[in-house]
Amino acid sequence: MARIEERVRDLASDPEMREAVEVVLARAEDGEVKWTDVRDDISSGQWGRLIERGILEDGESGFALADRDAIEAGLRDPDADTTGDATTETAGTSDDDEEEDSSWSLYDKGAAAVTVLFFIGYSYGPVRSVVGQAMDVVLGPLQAALPLYAVIMIIATVTGLYSTLLRANLMDMEKMSEYQEQMQELQERQKAAKERGDDDELDRIQEEQMSAMGDQLGMFKEQFRPMVWIMMLTIPAFLWMYWGMGFRGGAGAWSGLQDIVLPLVGQVTWSDNVLVMPAWIIWYFLCSMAFTQIIQKGLNIQMSPSSS
Repeated sequence: MARIEERVRDLASDPEMREAVEVVLARAEDGEVKWTDVRDDISSGQWGRLIERGILEDGESGFALADRDAIEAGLRDPDADTTGDATTETAGTSDDDEEEDSSWSLYDKGAAAVTVLFFIGYSYGPVRSVVGQAMDVVLGPLQAALPLYAVIMIIATVTGLYSTLLRANLMDMEKMSEYQEQMQELQERQKAAKERGDDDELDRIQEEQMSAMGDQLGMFKEQFRPMVWIMMLTIPAFLWMYWGMGFRGGAGAWSGLQDIVLPLVGQVTWSDNVLVMPAWIIWYFLCSMAFTQIIQKGLNIQMSPSSS
């Protein structure tokens, strides 16, 4: 119930709401409390806000505390458990910093740097040639043994597999779900505050939305982290195909390639433009999307955060 503790701590920043929470805690018998038990001590607006934030839930005869331990923990001063010495405070700060930086490791940053170097190959011929020739050592025998459409299907399948596994293992879906839940909660509170004309609450919500922009940046970092590794592994295969087909001034090492028949388009050569992109890129994306969906279903891996 970490969310309950966080919400209570947010409410407790307002002295009046802190007092309201304490009153509800004191009056709750067997974990439940009725409006008639507290109406002389707290306002209807405070009561409604406790229900709106999920501190109080529907009970058998009234409203039940969502989690007494979490509520009491939210009322406590987060610094109360410290011994007061600078060592403890420094340790806590270090843990926070470590948690903040832990999402991108040194390896992640190294992968990002390598990816940037590979990106240069799209516009700089010498880099494209070096990468293409290096990849040809691995993929060349495959291209010599199979038609190009089959080679691209295999590449699309492999990229779909490691893309799925990297996203599943490098993205913290639980954290992203918390981000989404937080933003959804703010939107619901904002809508409710507008309906009842509570300008003070709207101001508080706006401040929370400004603070939540840091969380949105954290969500973006979580989403982009696996993309760095995916691009680092995928771009060399693309540069190899650029090099082999002579695209953008590549070496054009492959000759006598058979035409391909694309859905809704018909027979085209690999270098023909289809929807402003070469046919071989269109074929790769079609294969990649199809095989990625099959892999995700087969491995039962969810690629989007689910709100609880």
